[in-house]
Amino acid sequence: MIIAAWIIFIFTAIQLWVVLLNAIFRQPLPPCPNDFNPLVSILIPARNEEQNIGRLLKDIQQQAWQNFEILVFNDQSTDKSAQIVEEFSKNDQRIHLINSDGLPNGWLGKNYGCYQLAQKAKGSYFLFLDADVRISGTIIAGTIAKVQQHKLGLLSIFPKQMMRSWGEYFTVPIMNFILLSLLPLVFVRLLPFSSMAAANGQFMLFDAKTYRETQPHQTFRSNKVEDISIAQYFKKNGIRIACLAGNPSISCRMYSSFNDAVNGFSKNVIMFFGNSGMLAVLFWLITTLGFIPILIALPTKLIFIYLLMLVTIRIFISLVSHQNPLKNLLLAIPQQVVLSIFIIKAFLNKSKKAYQWKGRTIS
Repeated sequence: MIIAAWIIFIFTAIQLWVVLLNAIFRQPLPPCPNDFNPLVSILIPARNEEQNIGRLLKDIQQQAWQNFEILVFNDQSTDKSAQIVEEFSKNDQRIHLINSDGLPNGWLGKNYGCYQLAQKAKGSYFLFLDADVRISGTIIAGTIAKVQQHKLGLLSIFPKQMMRSWGEYFTVPIMNFILLSLLPLVFVRLLPFSSMAAANGQFMLFDAKTYRETQPHQTFRSNKVEDISIAQYFKKNGIRIACLAGNPSISCRMYSSFNDAVNGFSKNVIMFFGNSGMLAVLFWLITTLGFIPILIALPTKLIFIYLLMLVTIRIFISLVSHQNPLKNLLLAIPQQVVLSIFIIKAFLNKSKKAYQWKGRTIS
């Protein structure tokens, strides 16, 4: 028991160290030179996004960076997504709608949409955005400057997550807890190891030349977590990448209910642990039940330090993620319970080899 307690104590200390690194090294976006103005292709795959697509198009039009084209891939939507984009295109010739002619065998919908968009894009940079993302400030100019500054093939951002229901408060912060306590994001850019790779498909900015040479969405056409796989693939091939979190100029409301969040997160939660279900379960056990060996085997002073580390970890992750620290502290136990649901659901999906997403069966 004493050995287990010390392992848990040391692991928690490492988590705290990672969290503090993410808090200290925020990787701010630099200003973009005034004389640098390449064409940016903004590529948006959309399936039944009538509630979101118009807001995102308005956000893009209000950006300081105006040398862009917007291509929207209508992935067989059954709502008014296509009509909304067509209305925007009548008043802005930079906006174009591409309608899907069907999903080929061996492809997932979003991967195929991204691939089709890239084939028609003309820009020097490809910015893939999910339709439910909101952007503001000078996010496009800043990320272009960041790519130039570090000669990146890919820059990705984890948006600030907007939450309005208790179902979201129970679920959405969990991904930030895992990411920011296990991976110092600055290492994604500084270290060459593919294990230090992360990306978020909600915001992925590619150097177009690099994209055309690698064709990542075609390479990972059937991959359910293509964003992380692309990041790892780039690292393995010596292509520099970076991943940021906590930028207030990009936000997203990923899910509007508890069930949607469970279905969504369960498809990628295992990838946060190197696609190892065993490591995912071990992480859950340590972060949820680890206090038991600590209370049994360690002296009072170390118990106090351990509890202080747990609180500090939650507070700093919340601050970096622009979330409410008090709410995340109060909901820490329910969130850990929900994490177990994510993991169990992920195992069930794997055993069934299929699950439903946006009206499609994904295998």
